[in-house]
Amino acid sequence: MTYPTDPGGVAAALATMARDLLSQPTITDTLNRVVAHAVDLVDGCEAAGILVVRDGRVHTLAATHALARESDRVQGELGEGPCLNATLQEEQVFRITDMAAATDRWPRYAPAAVEMGIGSALGFLLFTEDENLGALNMYSSRPRAFGERTEHIGWLLAAHASVAISSARTDAQLREAISTRQDVGEAVGIVMERHKITAEQAFDLLRTESQTRNVRLRELARRIVSSGGFDSDDEADR
Repeated sequence: MTYPTDPGGVAAALATMARDLLSQPTITDTLNRVVAHAVDLVDGCEAAGILVVRDGRVHTLAATHALARESDRVQGELGEGPCLNATLQEEQVFRITDMAAATDRWPRYAPAAVEMGIGSALGFLLFTEDENLGALNMYSSRPRAFGERTEHIGWLLAAHASVAISSARTDAQLREAISTRQDVGEAVGIVMERHKITAEQAFDLLRTESQTRNVRLRELARRIVSSGGFDSDDEADR
């Protein structure tokens, strides 16, 4: 994609991006398209990735280049870096003009990043009113690759991306809930028929077996639908 230089071109490109993100079938597809659009739309961006921190560990959700994954890995190992600041301290925007000069703030990460070939970086907290979705990070091999204008475009991109990711996550959760309800409903019907018990009794039996076997209720329901019953007669006859 040719980088748009006029405001109207930027608006049109962002609108196209927003429609593309909302049309993706899965959350993974949405994340992959977000980082791809970052490279296309933000002047100077050579690699982009999305990072989250869960249970104290860094996870790369999407990346256009191994450089972004390596940067995430190093930040996780060192426990410092701009992307961690964005996610943990909820800094909404960071711009590192010259990574080699950032050793005062990140004395271990900055030299490692320079060694990786990162000259400058730009990042944005992905968030909605209700949740922190991680950080969108952009990298260039050149110092001073990102200016105020590119930061503004990146901020607009991140805002659109946050809405799309949140929507995709909500849709995935809804689909999961509907699918789980259908699977459990079918399993309850099978257990009712096999054991001549009520729906409430069948559901209680499913829940007990789920806890006993340490298997998610939906997974147990799928097994029952597939096999027509529990794994063994002695468990089924309880």
